[in-house]
Amino acid sequence: MRHIRSFVRREGRMTKSQKSALDRLWPQFGINPETPIDPTVLFNRNAPLHLEIGFGMGHALLEMAQAHPENNYLGIEVHRPGVGRLLDEIEKNEITNIRLLKHDAIEVLGHQLAENNLDSVMLFFPDPWHKKRHHKRRIVQPEFVTMVLSRLKPGGLFHLATDWEDYAERMMEVLSQESGLNNLSGAGNFASRPESRPITKFEKRGLRLGHGVWDLLFEKDRE
Repeated sequence: MRHIRSFVRREGRMTKSQKSALDRLWPQFGINPETPIDPTVLFNRNAPLHLEIGFGMGHALLEMAQAHPENNYLGIEVHRPGVGRLLDEIEKNEITNIRLLKHDAIEVLGHQLAENNLDSVMLFFPDPWHKKRHHKRRIVQPEFVTMVLSRLKPGGLFHLATDWEDYAERMMEVLSQESGLNNLSGAGNFASRPESRPITKFEKRGLRLGHGVWDLLFEKDRE
């Protein structure tokens, strides 16, 4: 697929605890680029496998993993402070069902994850690249959606959320054109936030300011 990076590495300063966690815990919880992912070996068990792309500082991913210890979670984030912060929280909370990648999500999907392997893919508040000339850098493009679809199991869920209305409309357009996906809220309809998606501090602040949030829930054909 044509690959324009959807991110820029805008790394801020890492705290001592973030750097320490990244240095110490990456060998245990990190997955290096190009390494094929075998979930049974990685987690030493068979369990539903869920992927969050762009987990930021890891608040939602941590909350989901704590609430559902019966599931396995993969998280992708390119910004080292966020990876370090989540590793620190994994250690503090003795979490065992998260593994992390600090690499381009499109390359991870294309080279490290097998087809029909994920129970869900979550993409919460990706960079909106709000200027029109930058829209080509938005991660939600037809080729990306086709890639996600191939990695989902039959019946797997693709859950997206954004607080940019024009991006939400574009997401709806792209996903609705993918024949292997079905909108669980009905054609053209956005979903109410499911309880499975935690509300982050960023989102709470936006809601207080009157910002909208749009969720999209699409299911892969069960065949």
